[in-house]
Amino acid sequence: MSRWTGQPSIRGSTEAMRMALLTLNTVGITFVWGVEQTYCTPYLLSLGLTKSKTSLVWIAGPLSGLIVQPIVGALADESKSKWGRRRPFIVIGAILSAFCLVTLGFTKEIVGYFVSDEKTAQHLTISTAILAIYAVDFSINAVMSAARSLVVDTLPIEKQQTGSAWGSRMSAIGHGIAYATGAVDLPSLLGTSLGDTQFKQLTVIAALGLVFTCGVTVWAVTERILVASRHDPRKDKGGFKVVSQIWHTIVHLPPRIRAICMAQFWAWIGWFPFLFYSTTWIGETYFRYDAAHDAKDSGDALGEIGRVGSEAFIVYSVITFLGSWILPMVIRSPDDESYTQRPPQSLRSTVEKLNKYKPDLLTAWVCAHATFAFAMFFAPFATSFRFATVLVCLCGLPWNIASWAPSAFLGVEVNKLSGAAGSSASHRRLSHDSNIELEEMNELSNSSLLSPDDSHSKSTTGQLSGVYFGILNIYTTIPQFIGTILSTIIFSILEPGKSPELAHNAHPDEHHGTDGPNAISICLFIGACSAVVAIFATRRLRYL
Repeated sequence: MSRWTGQPSIRGSTEAMRMALLTLNTVGITFVWGVEQTYCTPYLLSLGLTKSKTSLVWIAGPLSGLIVQPIVGALADESKSKWGRRRPFIVIGAILSAFCLVTLGFTKEIVGYFVSDEKTAQHLTISTAILAIYAVDFSINAVMSAARSLVVDTLPIEKQQTGSAWGSRMSAIGHGIAYATGAVDLPSLLGTSLGDTQFKQLTVIAALGLVFTCGVTVWAVTERILVASRHDPRKDKGGFKVVSQIWHTIVHLPPRIRAICMAQFWAWIGWFPFLFYSTTWIGETYFRYDAAHDAKDSGDALGEIGRVGSEAFIVYSVITFLGSWILPMVIRSPDDESYTQRPPQSLRSTVEKLNKYKPDLLTAWVCAHATFAFAMFFAPFATSFRFATVLVCLCGLPWNIASWAPSAFLGVEVNKLSGAAGSSASHRRLSHDSNIELEEMNELSNSSLLSPDDSHSKSTTGQLSGVYFGILNIYTTIPQFIGTILSTIIFSILEPGKSPELAHNAHPDEHHGTDGPNAISICLFIGACSAVVAIFATRRLRYL
């Protein structure tokens, strides 16, 4: 039996305010990802790396997800900190990420302070930038793992879709802010107080935003405290207990959770190149087909590619933001076939008539795979950055659902496995004079999960939510390794040299050509093929 003390709660007078505070840290997390995805690829190319070597750098993302998220999730599940199981990891991870972000932005200055030789400094700058990217990815994955589990732990089972939808909304806001900020000429607007280049200023702003948003979430949420965890013989294996627990859970995944993970696996073979290379693809398409000759000779090609890609992704972000609000209103929750939103009184009769025509979340997820595949099949045929922008924008709503559906389905399944059956869950107190509760083997305590004053909420808190979400992330990161290997091979064949737009310090003979198909577009096309497989993998959930 597990013992707990305290009650989980969120500050705020309305449900919308509580959901916003609970998921606000997602804004900071996605801001960081947005800056990294938009600027780091062209930044590394500007330092002189080839595309094939740059693609190998992005193994940092899947490697950190594969290692950090499951381990942090498992460690947090067993944490008996007086601050809660998740919040300490959020705070520490956010501070480390902010420090590494600033290091990444000012790599040249940091290396130049210690090394005077130009050639040596160039090599050290590349190495330091790569190490900084790895450090950012590892620390931000710790924040992500704890943040996702915090939502599952805090919300009742009937609010899991709502929590996931709010996370998707905050993600859209974070990306929108990142792309809008990237599209603005920051040095002209802010001067040089935060740095003398666009990239430096973005890393500083992203670092401050991450610390602020995570700090607000940690302040707003109160977790219940684990006093003593349920005894499990697998946890008595010394230093390997965490790995042993994760492996045992993977081997014995329930069928529905395994199906969710497999759908995520195939989908992310497509999403990985889209997320990391699409802004660079749009920028390169612009330079290849649309840009004037003098723009190609610009001394700030990195900023130009970043701004063109960011401008295109502003439209994409608007679509994802609107979708994150509208889609939850027209899609049924996975745990309740009778789920409906509460519409305004003036629209209630109309909405109630439409409720029976609402698709369920599973159908929406399948349609999202199909839409993404359709758009990316045309990527190799884009000969205008405007057409490339249209293809990217078609993926806005699919990304909404892709970032929301797996968490919603998994949150429901984890809470069902934990025995969180609403009012039927039971608990007993250790004594009448103690605030410590005992958790039965298959049942969780009733608790107030949304507001300190709401004493009638249903229970949830899945004890192993960190492990299960870490395993879902394993199925998200393994395809990223596959995508990295495929992109490395494709880049080596189609574009083996250095970037002609960015690597100005390279000899002309070292530059790759621009006559053949864009290598990134081929990676996107392969991702579309994987999305087709994801359609069939997702449909299996309906029959389990």
